[in-house]
Amino acid sequence: MPSFVLPPAPPTVVSTSSGDLFPVRRVFCVGRNYADHAREMGSDPNREPPFFFAKPADAIVGGGTVPYPPATANLHHEVELVVAIGRGGADIAVESALDHVWGYTVGLDLTRRDMQEIAKKGGRPWDMAKGFDASGPVGVLRPVTEIGHPTRGAVTLDVSGQRRQTGDVSDMIWSVAEVVAHLSGLVTLAPGDLIFTGTPAGVGAVSRGDRLEARVEGVSDLTVTLI
Repeated sequence: MPSFVLPPAPPTVVSTSSGDLFPVRRVFCVGRNYADHAREMGSDPNREPPFFFAKPADAIVGGGTVPYPPATANLHHEVELVVAIGRGGADIAVESALDHVWGYTVGLDLTRRDMQEIAKKGGRPWDMAKGFDASGPVGVLRPVTEIGHPTRGAVTLDVSGQRRQTGDVSDMIWSVAEVVAHLSGLVTLAPGDLIFTGTPAGVGAVSRGDRLEARVEGVSDLTVTLI
């Protein structure tokens, strides 16, 4: 029987409210899913089809300390509701999309904004602006059996005690069910996939030593300190 030529990497996991671990397979992110954030980024907030980008699975980390990444002088915070997929599928109907969701948490889509702007101007991919090490801190996952499917609730982020972002789950241009359905038409979703659902307005720069406190009301909390 063949053996590995190198030791396999340890799996990426997220803590759940029961104490068990959720294995992460892939990480997808929705771009500009709040109208106010679309406007602040200079885009039209109309209901055009959602677009997606990805982070590597091992970009997902828990709370605590997170390293300030290299190659940027303009690291931005983006607080988001995160969806955990428990049942896979392709071409999922909107009406049944929530049946595929295992649970929810709060996350931070950390972004090297200066690198992203350079990529945009050059028509290049965003990968290194979004998919660097520890770029996706998340809180504790809570299952649908515990909290249901949140359709409203404040989405907030405080930086070193100052409120930076305030929105509501109900402000999303595309609902969770619509996001899951649309993404499943592009890739076959699988158990373990995470979906970051977009951020409200107020994104901005953070520095080493800043304490970021993210919250989705009724879902989860997350605190990280940049070192």
